[in-house]
Amino acid sequence: MATAENHYDRAEEVKRFDALKMGVKGLVDSGLTTIPPFFIHPPQTLSDLKTKPKSVLIPTIDLSAPRSTVVDQVAAASRSFGFFQIVNHGIPVQVLDRMIGSIRAFHELPTDVKAKFYIRDMATGVNFISNIDLFHSKAASWRDTLQVKLGPTLPALENIPEVCRDEMVQWSKHSEALGERLMGLLSEGLGLDTDRLKSTTCLNARMMVGHYYPCCPQPDLTVGIGSHTDPGVLTVLLQDHIGGLQIKHEGDWVDVKPVHGALVINIADILQILSNDEYTSVEHRVLANSSKEPRVSIAVFYNPSAREALYGPFSELTSPEKPPRYRQFIHHDYMRRFFTKELDGKTLTDYYRI
Repeated sequence: MATAENHYDRAEEVKRFDALKMGVKGLVDSGLTTIPPFFIHPPQTLSDLKTKPKSVLIPTIDLSAPRSTVVDQVAAASRSFGFFQIVNHGIPVQVLDRMIGSIRAFHELPTDVKAKFYIRDMATGVNFISNIDLFHSKAASWRDTLQVKLGPTLPALENIPEVCRDEMVQWSKHSEALGERLMGLLSEGLGLDTDRLKSTTCLNARMMVGHYYPCCPQPDLTVGIGSHTDPGVLTVLLQDHIGGLQIKHEGDWVDVKPVHGALVINIADILQILSNDEYTSVEHRVLANSSKEPRVSIAVFYNPSAREALYGPFSELTSPEKPPRYRQFIHHDYMRRFFTKELDGKTLTDYYRI
């Protein structure tokens, strides 16, 4: 006899969910007590979630220290962890708090207001979606996302939701200045000129994602974001106090505990390639939110703007004794590969590795 499972059409259910344009928060607001089957992750993923995280603190770096000290600490953290937190970075805490508040305010708007932004292309430079990889992942993740293209130029202001418009303009300016500062430190940490990363347009294309993780009724069956590495050059993350971000370090998962006023920095795949494996891009994930309070995080992804340019290990970092470990690639082709694969573990650096 046929079972309900036999009749379950995942593709149709995902399509129906997306068409509602209400996101995960809409499901929560509807009062559901069990998550839809297409959010349930495979047994191997779920068993890994039960592993107790290792008690390790990722490095925290004070950017107000002498520059040579900061360069050394940034380089060491980028080599050993691929993640670090920064304090005294020059962005006022009030700006950070207002930014988190504005993203939360957007996601808590009425569904019909948010639905106007729910679209899967970035023609206007702004969109609201649930799961960028919804249609080709093994399982969906318990989060909604507002995306805004920050650079090279902001979208037309009328396309940015009014509830977070002013904060977004301010955040764009701060993220550009901070990105340039960090890339200078990272370049010097490799023994290169301060502007080496900037000269390859790595600062120009910036994308902001404002994630919203509502309370999940079955957090042991899904995730906030599955394990992945970031495909770009560098990521700057602002997270609230709820927690849930974990990174892979020496084979174990490690919690990235929120620090009020701090920003989390992580090396992404392209920078690992440019550095010829001097810096490391590591897997990270976000657990499904079991707290009654929603979790909010805001990431800025820094990418090259020269989409047709060739990228590979910097020539200054290769020699007969240390040959290039990666093939050169065109950035456009690289990103196409990323967006046709689900966010599930490292694939791009392995693909281009010699």
